[in-house]
Amino acid sequence: MKASTNLKGFLLISLPVAALSVALLGCSSTITGTTAPAANPGPAFIVGTDAPAAGVVSFAVQIESLTATDSNNNTVQLISGTPTVDFARFNGLNALLDFNDVQAGTYTSVTATFGTATIGYLNQVAGSAPTIQTMNATLTTSTVTVNLANPMVVAENGTPVGLHVDFDLRKSIQVDGSGNITGTVTPTFDVKAVNNSDPGAYVDQFDAGVLSVNANAGTFTIQGPHGRTWTVSTSGTTEWENGESINDLTTSSIVRISGPLDRADATFDADSVAILSQDGFFAEGPMTYVNPAPGTGAATNFNFYVGGLLPSTTGLTRGEIANVQLSGTEKYFINKHNGPLAAYLFNSSLLLPGQRISVGGPASGAANPAAVTVKRVVLHLDGYNGTVGTINGGNETFTYTVKGFKGLLIPQQVTVATTAKTDYRDGLNSFGDITASMNVRVVGLLLEDPTTGNTVLLARYVDELK
Repeated sequence: MKASTNLKGFLLISLPVAALSVALLGCSSTITGTTAPAANPGPAFIVGTDAPAAGVVSFAVQIESLTATDSNNNTVQLISGTPTVDFARFNGLNALLDFNDVQAGTYTSVTATFGTATIGYLNQVAGSAPTIQTMNATLTTSTVTVNLANPMVVAENGTPVGLHVDFDLRKSIQVDGSGNITGTVTPTFDVKAVNNSDPGAYVDQFDAGVLSVNANAGTFTIQGPHGRTWTVSTSGTTEWENGESINDLTTSSIVRISGPLDRADATFDADSVAILSQDGFFAEGPMTYVNPAPGTGAATNFNFYVGGLLPSTTGLTRGEIANVQLSGTEKYFINKHNGPLAAYLFNSSLLLPGQRISVGGPASGAANPAAVTVKRVVLHLDGYNGTVGTINGGNETFTYTVKGFKGLLIPQQVTVATTAKTDYRDGLNSFGDITASMNVRVVGLLLEDPTTGNTVLLARYVDELK
């Protein structure tokens, strides 16, 4: 159901497991109220996503508490500590936010209490690389309660459940008559309960450092938020990116995992594993500037907005723009695209502003944010909001104008190409449901066609934006 507030993204909290587009992992919950729910706890998880407002690259807000309430007015805490979450980091993708043991019960509403918040936005000056400006946000309300259309039922030793929270930045961040961000934010979001088998609970991306490897058993352990340790199970169907395998993992590896949380023991059952770094350092975010300009030769350096970072003890800081120096010896990969054409579609001559990339290398190479040195550059799925133009039903493509922050980076017209693997969501069931002038979010890979130079968005998901 839609809350009367203003937030669009996902927040998934489930019990034994749930997924959200922002990642939180955690501890036991505390219970308040006159009558305690059932005595034994079950696990819970959180997943989230978001649709960024025009020009906004970051909306970071401290979550002081996130509680669920049952029909007897008993409450349970769903997150650990008071994390600061950037709701603009994920757009159409689910990332694990938190996983907690909570008391068994039937919960009918969710209340979020927010603390301080900041808005980061892109500042473009003709002829120079974009910069990031930051302002303090003023929330019109710090506490929001949403009634669940379908209760979140947590059973002792039962199937994992969670909350999926969709935070709408387009509606939440206020602008004046000229379209300028005012700094006022009216939190607006949708919340729904999900089971770990529901599509909304699938974890699209979870980044973590490897702690240990048991290649014979096909398992390895990773460390996520709050220091929690997770076991990742792989099988013969697990897709390993870039032709690598579990035998390539070391305690210096940083990986990105996709897959469901196992309902029996709260481990990850990995559908895919990508090694983002073999040298103990990784950072990711959208590319904001490429030098020389696309289409004029191999890049010697590029800028990107640092949205994710492991570890946090390098010279980089989340929320800044970093410059990557390219030596020509870097390896280029496409996440979830292992075909022989990957190197043909993504390399130093095909870098584009607006692509979401990650870089990996030694932590010493990130000591200076103005000149980061790396060994790996990986292209990732990302969400792009925009408007449908001309539709070609014969080959199921359409032209597309990207809006918002990414639209500032991608002023050229884009061709969206769908495939048999494209999923249609949020009111769309097939390509035939797409109409001209419709506002949609395309989650996919942004590429430059190496033969024509045209910009192509290879769609994994297409969502209607209402």
